[in-house]
Amino acid sequence: MSNIPSKDQILQWIADNPGLTAKRDIAKAFGIKGAARIDLKRVLRELEAEGHLEKRQKTYRDPDRLPPVSVLLVNGPDANGDLTAKPLEWQGEGDEPVVHLVLRNSDPALGAGDRILARVTLLGQGPDYEGRLIRRIGHNPRRILGVFRAGSEGGRVVPIDKGSDLEWMVPAGATHGAKDGELVEAEQSGPKSRMGLPRARIVERLGDPTAPKAVSLIAIHQHGIPDAFPDDVMDEADRAKPVGLKGREDMRDMPFVTIDPSDARDHDDACYAHADDDPKNPGGHVLWVAIADVAHYVRPGTALDREARKRGNSTYFPDRVVPMLPDRLSGDLCSLHEGVPRPCIAVRMRLDPHGVKLGHTFHRGLMRSAASLSYEEVQQGMDGAPNDKVGPLMEDVVRPLYAAYAALKEAREKRQPLDLDLPERRIILSDEGEVLSVNFRDRLDAHKLIEEFMVLANVAAAETLIAKKSPLLFRVHEEPPVEKLESLRDTAQAAGFNLAKGQVIKTAHLNALLNSAAGTDHAELINMSTLRSMTQAYYAPHNFGHFGLALANYAHFTSPIRRYSDLIVHRSLVAAHHWGEDGLTGDQIAELDSVGAHISETERRSMTAERDTTDRYLAAYLSERVGHEFSGRISGVARFGAFVRLDETGADGLVPIRSLGDEFFHHDREASTLMGSKTGRIIQPGQRVTVKLSEAAPVTGGLMLELISLDGEAVSHGPGGFRRGRGRPSGGGPKRKLVHAKKKGDKIKKKIKRQRR
Repeated sequence: MSNIPSKDQILQWIADNPGLTAKRDIAKAFGIKGAARIDLKRVLRELEAEGHLEKRQKTYRDPDRLPPVSVLLVNGPDANGDLTAKPLEWQGEGDEPVVHLVLRNSDPALGAGDRILARVTLLGQGPDYEGRLIRRIGHNPRRILGVFRAGSEGGRVVPIDKGSDLEWMVPAGATHGAKDGELVEAEQSGPKSRMGLPRARIVERLGDPTAPKAVSLIAIHQHGIPDAFPDDVMDEADRAKPVGLKGREDMRDMPFVTIDPSDARDHDDACYAHADDDPKNPGGHVLWVAIADVAHYVRPGTALDREARKRGNSTYFPDRVVPMLPDRLSGDLCSLHEGVPRPCIAVRMRLDPHGVKLGHTFHRGLMRSAASLSYEEVQQGMDGAPNDKVGPLMEDVVRPLYAAYAALKEAREKRQPLDLDLPERRIILSDEGEVLSVNFRDRLDAHKLIEEFMVLANVAAAETLIAKKSPLLFRVHEEPPVEKLESLRDTAQAAGFNLAKGQVIKTAHLNALLNSAAGTDHAELINMSTLRSMTQAYYAPHNFGHFGLALANYAHFTSPIRRYSDLIVHRSLVAAHHWGEDGLTGDQIAELDSVGAHISETERRSMTAERDTTDRYLAAYLSERVGHEFSGRISGVARFGAFVRLDETGADGLVPIRSLGDEFFHHDREASTLMGSKTGRIIQPGQRVTVKLSEAAPVTGGLMLELISLDGEAVSHGPGGFRRGRGRPSGGGPKRKLVHAKKKGDKIKKKIKRQRR
């Protein structure tokens, strides 16, 4: 054992190399091979038992060190005028370390009492740290968004809210250099002045009200989304403390991981899987899904609860998030950060080799995430290129998760949920809010894995509460109405496809249609038409099933940080299992109908605001390309023109009917077509087009387009409308088009006659 390093040498190595603390890393550093590894393992266990090391998965860390991302309380400046802070969750046995803050010029001013999330690194061998600000938590002055009007001594802020006529006075020294007509964000700085106007100071200049950085702020105010927390709500959040183990199962040694987008601000779900050791289930899996225990912090009837219910959900924009809960909870105490104990409600699910759930149980516990991973790095690990963070987790954590997913994927294929192919746009912004690029998000297996795990956990929650006869809010998605299915069937037939008729429609029938269109020029048309035929999902205490997922019992359980519906389900689980006094109350049960209706409406509000914001960003992005030509497809028609979805960005623009020439176009709402009176030319969804961008309005998000070609045929904008090549009539001339139009009209009349019978 002469080549085994001393305990001091091992501790020094771990201190100097925090990224190389696995047993194999230590063995490699000291040249330990073969049987000597057993002696190294014994020394490491002794250090752990003595409290010098803490084992996390297969790595060791010093328990007297702060996590790399920590929540700090700002003390104020020290004797030298430098800002210092202290950790709010120090778990070591030594003296509480001091964190010296290093601020960038762009960071906000910090003062004593501010809570911040910071990235910390140890300074040399001493106990002190250096901290760099990630974001401030718990700062809550009243904010005002408006247009600055300069005056002789400062100026005024005129709010953009339509219902607000109260102006704010800005003293000369608090204008932050704002110019007349600029959109600004200000915060209240004092009581009313002698002139009767409240005082404010400008904290950020947003420039031109039509500029990209103003887009999401305008949407927030336009749609009435609450974006400032009342003081009593912030006070409750600030008083919240970390949760201990009392009354909970200890899950801190289970290697849960969170897998989220690389820019995620919060982590409300974690997962862990392993092979089922039950001999009655050979080849089976055990899957754990742990969800942040928001119900512990947000109790019924509190200010936090009232505000969360009012908001209904978080709203996500390309440049900001309007959270349902204050950042102290959503970004800190309720977020399953790596290496930090966090309360959770977890479900343990047993799967057979084919992904069929054999049973499940719910648990209220205390967990500690082994790693916060992104979708991309997990997928790269499975594709054979793991990074330093994913590599040590591949065999014991990542691969078992993918094995469980493979089984669930087999079960999904048998269940046949609706499988729409609708690429999600991703808008990349600069620090100034300018759109750098617009692309479509990749759909990785890592994304699908988490989606399947969350769906199964949601099913388990609904089944448990139904079995226990506990009230809850279901996520309801009813079958599409007959008239919408008929419209989809007509669209499919026009494109050369068939949709089953004369039987109860199932998602399998719709998937067959989608699969037949996949890879053809009509794929996007069929996907969009299928989506439009669906009803909108909503929340209700009555169970009508979820058509799109092909599930009889479904409730939202997995995102209580950002959805009030999930918090209701958590409270119902708490009450059903008799876990504490923070469960669903009788008053809340009586209000489930109204709560379900309200949060269904707030969800639609957020979706509209998010869509409007995306449209405005796209218009701003394309505004510098007015006059350029783009390829796309007709995505819809109306009596006033045709909508075109551009291939490059997915943006939708309008070709006004007045720009199509001097002929009259008849709008057939049922057939979803525009038909020219002279040429008989038909414009309908799915046709390929080339268009020229004639106008882009960032304020409204509108794009105006000029039709250049339709299905490869050039378009003339003079008398006669359409032409092919050098003015030759297209499609055999007007006479042939009118004959085609007459046949189509006769077909529609027969259809209407049949329906009237």
